[in-house]
Parts: sequence; structure tokens; C-alpha cells
Amino acid sequence: MEPLIDPGPPPVPATQAKRVSTRGKSPTAIAFARLRQDRLAVVCACVFLFFVLIAIFAPLLAKLEGQDIATLHQDLTDEYGFPTIGPNTEHWLGIEPRLGRDLFARFVYGARPSLLVASSVTIIQTIIGVSAGLITGFAGGWIDRVLSWVIDFVLSLPYLLFAIAVPAVLLTVFVGSADGAGTNEVATVRFYSLIFVLSFFGWAPLARLIRGEVLSLREREFVQAAKVLGVPTRKVLFKELLPNLVAPIVISVSLALPTVIVLEAGLTYLGVGLTEPTPSWGVTISQAQSYYREDPLYLWIPVAAITFLVLSLSLLGDSVRDAFDPRTRR
Repeated sequence: MEPLIDPGPPPVPATQAKRVSTRGKSPTAIAFARLRQDRLAVVCACVFLFFVLIAIFAPLLAKLEGQDIATLHQDLTDEYGFPTIGPNTEHWLGIEPRLGRDLFARFVYGARPSLLVASSVTIIQTIIGVSAGLITGFAGGWIDRVLSWVIDFVLSLPYLLFAIAVPAVLLTVFVGSADGAGTNEVATVRFYSLIFVLSFFGWAPLARLIRGEVLSLREREFVQAAKVLGVPTRKVLFKELLPNLVAPIVISVSLALPTVIVLEAGLTYLGVGLTEPTPSWGVTISQAQSYYREDPLYLWIPVAAITFLVLSLSLLGDSVRDAFDPRTRR
């Protein structure tokens, strides 16, 4: 008679093993672990990091080429303003028509305004939107009615009309007259007015989203227990409620970045955004539309850069949304 052999415990299914591996982790930690395993999210994050590094090291890259953004090379253009040279060892992407400025230097410096405006607007609208949503959702009563009315009022305003009018008003207030102001003053006012307009119209949708989340969370047991124990309102908002709002906030930030970049480039193209001498991709696209047949690199390089940057951020935002969505967790 053969001895009985203990077969041991049955094998654990892969899905169950995955659940066991995430046991004890917070939803945020699980979401970031899923993001690290998402190859598409990693590739998109690397593309975004690539453009960030271009913006940070723009002076070093331009120095490596041996050019800058302001020097005119009109001796390299013909009598009609078209470049007489193409990309070479001295001008890696060639020169722009008419003025003859180096395209590579203006390309790497052009990443700065787009990313700076996008990051500034995203931070400002996130801070205002989260704060307003927390207050209006938790306080209730007349505070909720007043702030909700303000949110609805902002959402009902004509965005494009304000984007056109605000720069002109700010120029009149801070400069006096756009005709007598210098180009640097006009560019500075346009830069800050663009941040103001995009931030002003960007916080309201996030505030409405956070308000809805807070309305559902404030009736939960842990919030009611904090109220009974006499915990100050400030601690209830930032210690109890805010950690449970990480998912919608992260998703909102990841989706806001590409939206702001597209809006900045679009408004600049329409002539109500950034302006010379700011080396913006939108400014380059606006100027290059008349030369796209004779000098296609002048137009398509910034267009391709904006396309890849926005596409990577959009796909990354979708991955972040899926990672934080409890319905997609396995």
C-alpha cells in the first residue's frame, strides 16, 4: 500500500493573489502601483518629462548649438525674406523667414511659456476649486447657496469674450496705452492676463465636482464622529475630508494640463494670448502660417511638439483616471 502524500493547499488564482498583494494598502497607493505597471502611462510620463527637461535646460541646449533666440541672421535670407539655408550644423532646424532667428533656440525656449502657463493655471485653479468645493459642500446653508451661485455665474460667462477683453483692460490699467508701451511690457501683461483668464474659468468645474463629493462624504460616520468629538472644522476639512478627495483631484489635474496647453496655444494663435518677444510655440505657429509651403519646418515643428505633448498628457490622464477608478480595480 503506497503512503499517502499531502498535496498541500490548492494553488491561489492569479487574481486572488493580486488582491492579497494589495491588502493593507490605501486606495492611493494601489492606484500609483497600477500606474507603474501601465506601460502606456510610463511612456507618456517619459514624453512629458522629456519636454519638461527641454524647458529647464533650454539655455544649455541653445548654447550647445551656439545660437540664441534674439540674434538676427538676415544675411542668410534672400531679398524676399526666405531662408537661403536649411538645417545644418550651425542651425540645427534652420532659421525663420524674414528675421532669420534660429529655429532650434526658439523651439527649446518655446517650451517654457506653454509649460509655465499650464502648470501655474493648474495649480491656481486646483487650490481655488478644491477650497471652494470643500467649503460650499461642508458648510451648507446660505454659504452653499452663495458659493454655488458664484460657481454657476462663472460657468455661464462667455469665455472667449473675456479672453479677448481682459488683456486690453489690463494693458490700459497697468501700462496706460498699448500703442505707447514697449514690446516687453505688452508681453508681460499678456502673459499674466492669460494666466488670470484661464485660472478664472478653470476653478469652477473643479469646485462643483468637489462639492458633490463632499456632500456625500459629510454624512459618513467618520465625519459625524469628528463633529461629535468637537474636532475643529479646519481639521475636519483637511484631515478627514481632503484625504478622501485625492482621486478626483489627481484626475482633474492630469486632465487640466493638456487642456490648458491647447487653450494657451489656441489663444496665442488667435492673437489674444502671448506675443513677441516671448518665444512661444503658439506665437511661432501664428507667424509660420504664411510660410508653410516654402518653409514647412517653421510650422510643423511646434505643431508636432504641441501634438505629442498634449497627446501624452491626455493618455496619461486617462490612465490616471482608470487607476483611481474603483470599478476598474481587479
